[in-house]
Amino acid sequence: ARAAPAPVGPRVRRAWLLLALGLLGLGHWWFTARPVAHVPGVLVPEAPRQLALADPRPFRHEDFQIQPLARYELQARVLSRRDYGFDAGAALAPTDLALGWQRMSDSAVLERMRIDQGARWYTWRADEPPLPIDEITRSSANTHVIPANDAVAAALKQVRAGSVVRIEGLLVEANRDDGWRWRSSLSREDSGGGACELVWVERLEVR
Repeated sequence: ARAAPAPVGPRVRRAWLLLALGLLGLGHWWFTARPVAHVPGVLVPEAPRQLALADPRPFRHEDFQIQPLARYELQARVLSRRDYGFDAGAALAPTDLALGWQRMSDSAVLERMRIDQGARWYTWRADEPPLPIDEITRSSANTHVIPANDAVAAALKQVRAGSVVRIEGLLVEANRDDGWRWRSSLSREDSGGGACELVWVERLEVR
């Protein structure tokens, strides 16, 4: 007579379930969150372009009045990404991208720095700064991303640290109906409070 297979106990089933969930999580991280690696060298030689607007008319977006301040175009390396779901600005800009260009897009520079994001700030640390501090300031920025359409929102999901992105849109000021206000910086030379860019992103390309 052929022996019947031994029944699989709850502990074995639980172990297989945990293994499967772990593999799924690893796969998700590998394809969506794992940083994109680059060989040393400047990836983005150009600085952002900021252009004056001829007729900056405000417009409505959900509970916000959006006032355009300038047209903004840039290509940059993503130094870090942070998503927000519960702070005051999450309904408007659910994602912040710390972006770098010129020598702040070079892996040889970035491997000597520790990049962090939190509370809508981007910070860096280094045992010894690999670049002059004023160059780091003007060659990187924390960017609050407002997706202007579904295509931008979909592309934003593909962005991870190390991605090279091209962004076209507007630097804006947002005023919520209850009086809450959020205004973009208009300079790449500033740092500290109010130095982040608040961008109405009309086009986002990721590579």
